[in-house]
Amino acid sequence: MENTKPKQDARPVVIIGGGPAGLTAAYELQRRSQDYCPLVFEGGDIVGGIARTETHNGYRFDIGGHRFFTKVPEVEAMWREVLGEEFITVPRQSRIYYRGKFFNYPLRIFNALSNIGVYESVRIMLSYAKWRVRPHRNEDSFEEWVQNRFGGRLYMHFFRSYTEKVWGIPPASIRADWAAQRIKNLSLTKAVVNAISGANDTASLIEEFQYPRLGPGQMWEMTSDMVDRNGGSVEHRMKATRVLRDGNRITAVEVTDRSGETRLVEADHVVNTMALTDLIAAFDPPPPDHVRQAADKLRYRDFLIVTLILNRADPFPDNWIYVHSPDVKVGRIQNFRAWSADMLPDPETASIGMEFFCQEGDGLWTMSDEDLRALATRELAQLELAEEGDVIDAAIIRQPKAYPVYDGEYKDALDVLQDWICGLENFQTVGRNGLHRYNNQDHSMLSAMYAARNILGEEHDVWDVNVERSYHEEFELKKDDANSAETASDDQRLQSA
Repeated sequence: MENTKPKQDARPVVIIGGGPAGLTAAYELQRRSQDYCPLVFEGGDIVGGIARTETHNGYRFDIGGHRFFTKVPEVEAMWREVLGEEFITVPRQSRIYYRGKFFNYPLRIFNALSNIGVYESVRIMLSYAKWRVRPHRNEDSFEEWVQNRFGGRLYMHFFRSYTEKVWGIPPASIRADWAAQRIKNLSLTKAVVNAISGANDTASLIEEFQYPRLGPGQMWEMTSDMVDRNGGSVEHRMKATRVLRDGNRITAVEVTDRSGETRLVEADHVVNTMALTDLIAAFDPPPPDHVRQAADKLRYRDFLIVTLILNRADPFPDNWIYVHSPDVKVGRIQNFRAWSADMLPDPETASIGMEFFCQEGDGLWTMSDEDLRALATRELAQLELAEEGDVIDAAIIRQPKAYPVYDGEYKDALDVLQDWICGLENFQTVGRNGLHRYNNQDHSMLSAMYAARNILGEEHDVWDVNVERSYHEEFELKKDDANSAETASDDQRLQSA
């Protein structure tokens, strides 16, 4: 990005949140105009949101794995411009752990048959044929959507238990929207053909991907530095606590530091990325009752990661492993060396991320760090991936509101919130939590790019950048005058199989 420092009389744009969407909005504003000055306020210690990279005693680790893969030209261009040669190409290797065995993912026919057996494989195919002949007439739930495409028996094996572990609710209570966005372009027929042939034309199953040398947080650390160098500002440990409005116009945002001191920041425009439940509660004066009631209906799934440091290198070769087994609480396991060797300061050690899906305040969330370390260590050994005595250190990160939940109430509630927010004159909300959509990183960035362009006089619908429509499908993207591109980003995978 060329030096585009704002003019002396540049108008302030307050950006709430320093994750991928917030920093992309700031970057896009600076790239396109000197008439506005982005002021980014991040409540955490470091930037990047759920795509940040944490550190512990020299070890860098992600809040879940983030592959950098997109077919949106502007997103690709920004990644390249910011990171340059810091991008590395990483071969993909992942498996599923189920019934005490490891299944290659993507499927390999002989591995799958030997693990599940010929008899059970025949039953899966017969079940698939049955559901193709007599499918659910309505596909309102995740369960119905999957059974119609994969059959009841494969659903039982590979979708039900893991989905319940991830979301904490029965799959019948999850809307089909989530299935459509996450596994849209994959069917049993395609999976079998790919497993036999070795072909792989499904975007979520790409064989290699790009990755920042020091983890995804490196992208956002460098973007933050770029915003500062070009005359904007990114402040850490500053939480937006009130959004002041006069009718339909936002006049200022109150930010509060860790000591409780507050200050008002006047804004010509505001771009929000914090969760809609927190946002609606922050408006002063508050929105109408029906809007606040709608916000209260939105639900989130929380997340924590226990990163175990081992005294030996490479206990397994995978980038990550999905753990479908209900016998352990861990849902996914990361091997950070397999993402980038530079994430570790000592090549004779390993850094293993044990990921647990939970709710803020439940037994896992409130467990002490010592007990979480013991649990993660015990389960890693139970899965025969390492010995308990191999663990020499650990770091625990708790991440609230990691994933928006697609339950039976979310869509109607979101429609109410969207209608009211779109009535505000100088306010936009973007990103995963800002739109309450399970966006990948590139979708969140694209919504932020649109918001920045809207400030500059263009007309884009940020709510239209959604994974229900675009994930694994052709996605029409206006670029300056006209261009189109497919998008099939695969950033934070929580799919079942």
